[in-house]
Amino acid sequence: MRRQPPGAWLTGLLAAVLYSVFSVTQWHGLSSPSWDLGIFTQLAKAYADLATPIVPIKGEDFNLLGDHFHPLLVLLGPAYAVAPSGLTILIVQNLLFGLSVAVVSRAGIRLIGTPAGIAVGAAYALSWGLQSAVAAQFHEIAFAVPILALSLEAVLRRRALPAVLWGGLLVFVKEDLGLTVIALGLIIAWRLRTAVGLWLAVWGALWLIISVRLILPALNAGGQYDYSDRIDVGAMISDPVGAVVDLVSGTAKHQTLLLLLLAGGFLFLRSSLTLVLLPTLLWRFASGQEGYWGPEWHYSAVLMPVLFLALVDGVHGLRRSRRDWLRSTAVVGVPAAVVGCLVLLPTQTFGVLLEPETYRQSERWDAAHRMMDLIPEGSSVESGVVLMAYLVPDTRVYWLGNANPVPDYLIVDADDWSWGPVRPSDAEAHAEERYAGTDYTLIFGEAGYQLVERQR
Repeated sequence: MRRQPPGAWLTGLLAAVLYSVFSVTQWHGLSSPSWDLGIFTQLAKAYADLATPIVPIKGEDFNLLGDHFHPLLVLLGPAYAVAPSGLTILIVQNLLFGLSVAVVSRAGIRLIGTPAGIAVGAAYALSWGLQSAVAAQFHEIAFAVPILALSLEAVLRRRALPAVLWGGLLVFVKEDLGLTVIALGLIIAWRLRTAVGLWLAVWGALWLIISVRLILPALNAGGQYDYSDRIDVGAMISDPVGAVVDLVSGTAKHQTLLLLLLAGGFLFLRSSLTLVLLPTLLWRFASGQEGYWGPEWHYSAVLMPVLFLALVDGVHGLRRSRRDWLRSTAVVGVPAAVVGCLVLLPTQTFGVLLEPETYRQSERWDAAHRMMDLIPEGSSVESGVVLMAYLVPDTRVYWLGNANPVPDYLIVDADDWSWGPVRPSDAEAHAEERYAGTDYTLIFGEAGYQLVERQR
């Protein structure tokens, strides 16, 4: 086994610490940008109990394996069993991202030298795609990021077997990654001149079909794949020219592409690994969901290891060129990526870490936890998004936007964005109106929180 470059692992460790600092400030600031953290905390809790991943936040008896195909998330179970908290799975994600930073740095050090390799690793660690994913909190792509990095690193080292083995795991992270596996397999077949890459492409296509056409509908309460309507394939076939125009139209799409060019120092385009970016970009840009188009949320995290390892590959290839003018361009690749990172940094989510108030616990923290302590373990509770992940370890949590069974407790949080513009002023009246024939009593009212208990 080749000696591991300590600089790569130090870079990865520092990245994981930085991500975790950000996550801890979010956690103590009661910051919940989406309901994903609550959902995946319920999944981790189920796996820790060796149970089917039933997630009541999505609906009574809702099997999350019928929403997206991500059996690899069973690995969250042991971590949650040791430390049952939503913060635990945030730390798991941060460690996985940190591992990917170490892998990218290691590949950079081995191919383009220690200073340049560490610089690429640092730029990758602070890339806008990873920052957005950390800020969006946990998502299943946390596992895809290091797996992609390990597979592509093996490609760069011309090691076909580990490249295929790592790449093959991606189909168990999320169903759309089957498209990425197809592209990855074709790149392996071409670059490494091996038929095993073609088998990987077949593997990706097979699991894409099996998951979308068979497994997800079978486990979904509606007997369907819930996201099949996100791309209008019929319209694209009937008007292919319009479909191509739509793919590259829209300010959000242009912003994503520009940020990729800046972050990758442009020279990543010299690498064939760049083709692995295309499946994710194509399905996002072809979708009618505008939220997929831009650089926000977690959707670009899987692009980042591809982008930066393609940069390493591009610089490495240019340095070996027989043409002097091409070799000279290799010098600008890494500095361009570092400059791009520094230019973008003040506008990215981690900028808040420079503000002292970021490290202050929410003024509502004590009130929220005194309220939650009043709810007996094992009870059912209906809540908005913000407190769901905090409630999951001890209670059965439902989201207020669904048609739920009558809960034992109901929380009205005046500051929770789940309510939209109109928030109930009287939690008792709201609960009794929502669940006709019930009687609820207010047992906590403080700091904008109201907790009502069902009377039997």
